[in-house]
Amino acid sequence: MNNHRLLTGLLSAALLSGGVRSYGQTVTTLEHIFEVAEANSAQLRPYFTAQDEAQKEISVARSERLPEISASLSVSYIGDGFTTKRNFTDYQKAPIPHFGNGLSLNLSQPIYTGGAIKNNVELAELKSTAARYAAEFQRDNIRFQLTGFYLDIYKYGNLRTVVENNIAQARKVLAEMTARYQQGVALQNDITRYELLVSNLELQLVRINNTLDILNRNLVVTAGLPEGTVVVPDPMILSRSLPSESEGWWQQEATENAPSLKMARTGVDLSRKAESLVKSNLLPKVGLKAAWLIDGPILVEVPPINRNLSYWYVGLGVSYDISSLYKANKSLSKSRTATRQAVDRLEAARENVGLGIRADYVRYLEAYEELKTQQKSVELAERNYRTTSTRYSADMALITDMLDAANSKLDAEQQLVNARINIIYYYYKLLFTSGKI
Repeated sequence: MNNHRLLTGLLSAALLSGGVRSYGQTVTTLEHIFEVAEANSAQLRPYFTAQDEAQKEISVARSERLPEISASLSVSYIGDGFTTKRNFTDYQKAPIPHFGNGLSLNLSQPIYTGGAIKNNVELAELKSTAARYAAEFQRDNIRFQLTGFYLDIYKYGNLRTVVENNIAQARKVLAEMTARYQQGVALQNDITRYELLVSNLELQLVRINNTLDILNRNLVVTAGLPEGTVVVPDPMILSRSLPSESEGWWQQEATENAPSLKMARTGVDLSRKAESLVKSNLLPKVGLKAAWLIDGPILVEVPPINRNLSYWYVGLGVSYDISSLYKANKSLSKSRTATRQAVDRLEAARENVGLGIRADYVRYLEAYEELKTQQKSVELAERNYRTTSTRYSADMALITDMLDAANSKLDAEQQLVNARINIIYYYYKLLFTSGKI
């Protein structure tokens, strides 16, 4: 819970300090990080490779339309034969020319395959589309993950400024207490309790710096940025005018662009195409056949003729897998079930995306209301702190009142930072869910 509160406390410092310290680094926009990640992210490369592989699979499927051409050459030694009567008597040796040779050239051109080749090509194209959508889905996931790192860095960077300002303020109060103690109008216990407050703030600052280091490393590695890069978020990200489209607009955008829906629709198309491919097995296959052969010696004559025999032919070949009559029905039933399952997955994906858009949109509007509330809370907390500080200086308030006022002020400033960042976060969450990030 404390870590979450620290995480949420980032943005008020931006208001107080006017931005994030850059540590000598160039301010990096979120869009630039997206571009770098698309080019360098190790988590994206396997998906791009899968896209290339799927694209090449289309060429392989299209090559099935080309003719099959084969050639063979053989050289053999043929032993002598013999002849006998049917009852295996009257053995006679039959000399045969010992050198045998064969040469053949065959060509087969598919003419009609029942749609098998066409369906295979379209199936490969759908697989390529599915691979592209999978890459887009992973890209969106990485972008949203990077957005989280980026906004967290912005939060903790601003929270660091808030804590540093509060440390400086606490030390100033501590110096005044020390002076009052020396004058005999303050207790040593008051000084000890405020020193404890300063110590806790300094420990919080150490934890913030460590968290920033971890977040920066996560972002740099995930995005594929150069080693040693220190990411400094763009302070203008909070001042951007965000769109105020209705929930219906976001729902429509999600229906058209959400990668999860694109993948589910492609899954339905793939299942239906696989179903068509099974149906093609029930149809005959027709092809053009052509061949040229030369063999020697001619062994069908007795005695054998020591010459080459050459012949060629051209014709149509028709084939039909009779076993498909009782095998294909089972495969077709399985394919139809897979199609129904793909349709069910699409409906489930539509439902999940719709619910996600609804939740993100409500949180997005809620973040604006939270901002108004937190702005008022900071104003009241600062007023309370000034009043309590004045009363304490006039011996009209206890040290516990000062501690409570300081803690309330710090918490309000952190919550204001969180409220401003939440607007940006839920906006990008809407972009992510709708496929527009």
